[in-house]
Amino acid sequence: MKRRISLATSLLLGLASLSLAQADQLEVHDPTMARDHGTYYVFSTGPGITVYSSPDMVHWRYSDRVFATEPDWATDVAPDFDGNLWAPDIVKQNGKYYLYYSVSAFGQNTSGIGVATNATLNPKARNYQWVDQGIVIQSDPDQDNWNAIDPAVTRDEDGTPWMAFGSFWGGLKLVRLNPNLTSVAEPQEWYDLATRPGVTYNPIEAAFIFKKGPYYYLFASFDFCCQGVDSTYKIMVGRSHNIQGPYYDKDGVSMLEGGGSLVLGGNDDWAALGHNAVYTFGHKDYMVFHAYETADDGIQKLRILQVHWRDGWPEVNEEDLNTNTTVLLED
Repeated sequence: MKRRISLATSLLLGLASLSLAQADQLEVHDPTMARDHGTYYVFSTGPGITVYSSPDMVHWRYSDRVFATEPDWATDVAPDFDGNLWAPDIVKQNGKYYLYYSVSAFGQNTSGIGVATNATLNPKARNYQWVDQGIVIQSDPDQDNWNAIDPAVTRDEDGTPWMAFGSFWGGLKLVRLNPNLTSVAEPQEWYDLATRPGVTYNPIEAAFIFKKGPYYYLFASFDFCCQGVDSTYKIMVGRSHNIQGPYYDKDGVSMLEGGGSLVLGGNDDWAALGHNAVYTFGHKDYMVFHAYETADDGIQKLRILQVHWRDGWPEVNEEDLNTNTTVLLED
């Protein structure tokens, strides 16, 4: 009898795994994630910022979009803006959510980072309403050698908020924010975080700073996204005792001098991956990012992998790319 139950259970588990593998996966780009009253929400690059929700980080449904159309100021900042808002980031302060987003045009640094706020992430709640707070920072291509996209907000050990950002051009930057999280603090404090001197086009972006123990960890994506199976994106990291840096890799090379230790790169099944964020849920750390699936013509899929720490450095299991799948459920 025990043997029959075991075989039956194995069969059911096998069928469940097969069904999961065959289901449509969640296709997102530049994901960021938050949890509100037990439900997980992923925000993604797209028209108006696309939002999906999940009870378990595996099964996802379309939830909403942050903007019905686009911010009023978008085309003033980026005349070639195509309607897609890029690379969101979300944080919570005093019961309110702050959703940062980028307005830009591909290959240009006519760009700006804005922020919208909401009291809840649940579209069915009475007080659900995204309110745009306008521009936080904006680049001027005539004077700025940086790109105002890919925002990521982190607090230092004193509770001061900082925003990391940047893509190509002069690399990754850091700026101090006001306590209201909607504007740059005065007097202004700006820092260089990472760059790749001598590498054509300086392909580095998607800064994300995560505090763990005595260190701040600066994650970044090296090389090129958005080219399907020809993408070369990969996730790199350095660490520092100070949020302002300098950040060093495992070999002691500064990320201002091109340093960075590989966390995860492409393989035969996943041509490339990147634009990650790291969160702690239930006393475990998770890395959230998109990955280009080779078998599906390089379409980008959401991946959420647990982060393990060895000798003070983050590690993820490459095999989890195939096993930690995501499922898009239809309404």
